[in-house]
Amino acid sequence: MEQHYEKAIIIGVNLISRPDFLYSMQELSNLAAACNMVVVGELSQKVARVNPSHYIGTGKIQELCVLITEKDASVVICNDELTPSQIRNLESSLDCKVIDRTILILAIFGERAQTREAQLQVEVAQLQYMLPRLVGLRESLGRQGGGAGLKNRGSGETKLELDRRKIEDRITSLQSELEKLVARRQTQRKQRRKNEVPVICLVGYTNAGKSSLLNAMIELYNPRALKQVFTKDMLFATLETSVRSISLPDRKTFLLTDTVGFVSQLPHHLVKAFRSTLEEVTEADLLIHVVDIANPEYAQHINVTNDTLKELGADHIPIIYAYNKSDLTEHVYPRIEDDHVYLSAELNRGIEELTQLIRERIFQNYVQCEIIIPYEQSRLVAYFNEHAHIQSTNYEPNGTRLTLECRVSDYEQYRDVFLQL
Repeated sequence: MEQHYEKAIIIGVNLISRPDFLYSMQELSNLAAACNMVVVGELSQKVARVNPSHYIGTGKIQELCVLITEKDASVVICNDELTPSQIRNLESSLDCKVIDRTILILAIFGERAQTREAQLQVEVAQLQYMLPRLVGLRESLGRQGGGAGLKNRGSGETKLELDRRKIEDRITSLQSELEKLVARRQTQRKQRRKNEVPVICLVGYTNAGKSSLLNAMIELYNPRALKQVFTKDMLFATLETSVRSISLPDRKTFLLTDTVGFVSQLPHHLVKAFRSTLEEVTEADLLIHVVDIANPEYAQHINVTNDTLKELGADHIPIIYAYNKSDLTEHVYPRIEDDHVYLSAELNRGIEELTQLIRERIFQNYVQCEIIIPYEQSRLVAYFNEHAHIQSTNYEPNGTRLTLECRVSDYEQYRDVFLQL
């Protein structure tokens, strides 16, 4: 089927206090493209504050009307979240559909959501966005009928009340279903903690290559798992939290979690709705901040991700910076610099260097030791063969001598059983 593209004009207010304006407009254009819209025109206004009634000034509205006619555009996209009255006034002045950055991102999330949980979270966010906008329309709808009291109020207002109640009931119903899914996830997290398996989360800007990096780790260490995650060069390809177990050759295991990507001005409705998913980030032992170093705006992406982590309360967790797509730059790779690793997930280069950093950060509770296990406790030999890195095994008259690297907790738990060396 032929894809239908709507013609759109993007507009933005360049506030004096906003240094990232040009980039945010470019990103708005990318978001529009992700929503099957083609940007045919752009308009901006440099002012000290946003126009409270129309978002932009009267002169710019006239300019925009001419541009809409010239370009035959059917939709205007604003670079900020608008109030209900701003949307209503703009649509009235332009005689054209007006949407804002928030509803654009919500639409992309709605299109990309695959799992039941992601679909529920997106719908909750969309309804929470709509609710105050219904309330904001009450005044104009109420004018449809006259008089005072309940009997004579406007039919528009009566319908509004019904719509609002329906939306509130739907939000309650969705949140109830979400709570059950969240409870299940929390049970899984508790089990992981019980098993003492470290949890590492991949975080970063949308389309930085988090899912590609997860797949590269699976391919290197668990090639038979056949549990690769979906990847595509587009914004918000991943909305679901995917968790994969990575088993290293020396018997060390950790869980690697792929999370939803961040974006500047990520709508608070979405952050709130996806909080249960993003809890994976706040409870991680280590974060791998994946950065698309080939993107000219990568420094801005780092700042946005760090700000979002702070908002989530995850800014205290240790971080490794993985500079992905180094093959598209002049940077030498693979290489490690302090907490930074330069790599290419696409070419599977730098994955071992990243693993080296992971080992240093999360496997500090391991001890190198030599033990003798009596033959009557042979089950412990099997246990350490499964859960430790055995370097040598020798059979002696009184028991099995193992040279190994194991968790300190395992050593402490069974030390009374070991024979004196």
